[in-house]
Amino acid sequence: MSEFRKKQTLIGTVISAKMEKTVNVRVIREIPHPIYRKRIKKYKNYLAHIGSVSASEGDIVKITSIKPISKMKRWLVSKVLKQSINIG
Repeated sequence: MSEFRKKQTLIGTVISAKMEKTVNVRVIREIPHPIYRKRIKKYKNYLAHIGSVSASEGDIVKITSIKPISKMKRWLVSKVLKQSINIG
């Protein structure tokens, strides 16, 4: 049997890339309201470390869980799925 645990992955949008080697990623999930069953968007922000991948603001990225790097960073940007287009 495999001794390795499958790492958790999330997909989100980079909302801030002003820090060095760190980006702020917003992950949105839709859940139904418990009574009315209307779809509600809930979101959470994660601080993710940038290794060899370069991500800018507006990019859609895939982040994976890693061991804690600092007080708030427990995620790593593993892949840029879609680059943002800057107009102007």
